[in-house]
Amino acid sequence: MKTFIRACEIWVPSRDRTMLEFHRGLYPGLESFRLASEKLCFGFDEGLPGKAWATRHAIILKDLQDSYFVRARSAKEAGLTCGVALPIFAGDYLLAVVAMYCGDDEQHVGAVELWHNDPAKSYDMSLVEGYYGTAEFFERVSRQSLFRPGFGLPGTVWKSGMPEIMADLWNAQRFLRRDDARKVGLSKGLGIPLLHDPKQHYVMAFLSAMSTPIARRFEVWVPDQMRESLILLSGDCSLVPDFAATLSDVRLAPGAGPLGRVWDTGLPEIAESLPATGAPNEASAQRAGLSNMLALPVLETGRLKAIVAMYF
Repeated sequence: MKTFIRACEIWVPSRDRTMLEFHRGLYPGLESFRLASEKLCFGFDEGLPGKAWATRHAIILKDLQDSYFVRARSAKEAGLTCGVALPIFAGDYLLAVVAMYCGDDEQHVGAVELWHNDPAKSYDMSLVEGYYGTAEFFERVSRQSLFRPGFGLPGTVWKSGMPEIMADLWNAQRFLRRDDARKVGLSKGLGIPLLHDPKQHYVMAFLSAMSTPIARRFEVWVPDQMRESLILLSGDCSLVPDFAATLSDVRLAPGAGPLGRVWDTGLPEIAESLPATGAPNEASAQRAGLSNMLALPVLETGRLKAIVAMYF
């Protein structure tokens, strides 16, 4: 089974902060695209990572062939059609840019959306851009949708300021597009708040289909009340539906494993091969046949609120 996200990478500022340099990547079965990526650097407003740096918000690039994407030929050979760039800021300080790439085929159903509210202009959150694979009907519905705080997946994330997992979109009363999602087979949702600018509200939403899930497992980890360790807030995995209960007592220390390093540094992490003898969360993923992970920090005023882990 292919995941909707086919590759991901992390770009970090150079020492003089004039360029973005390749830090780490995950390219299952896409070695030529890896080779084309590892040797690159991007300036401010250059390429997909540089555009996210310049605009200071996430970017969804729906067509890698008709754009400023500098690896268009390699992307086409790898079957990649869409790119998403997510900048990670600590206040005004750019820590990294995470790029994710989606593929396309006749059965490729899923969605990546960027929602935005400018309080000076509107009470609603509207769609900035979205990529929907073959779900054209759902795209039309989404482009006409508006959300207030607490309503729908974007509005729920907007109100809480926290990542939200909706494991059953078809029966989730909070997911206002559930009937339309059922028609195209979208079954799960993940929403992530982008909190670096308190004057603007952005939410990234990922919607999964059973045949092409965004990722095979989602986890949301948060610091405990004393901020001494990370604990699992929520999770969803179609391979092992009850896995979250087995991790309810797990505590992850700062600096320990990929998630602990995210907390320690504020930088996103990519793990290409999780050890079966690692921390309980890593061992749990390995038992489910999952070995690759992307971990994204959710920061507010430079302080960690949560970590979102996606397993492929």
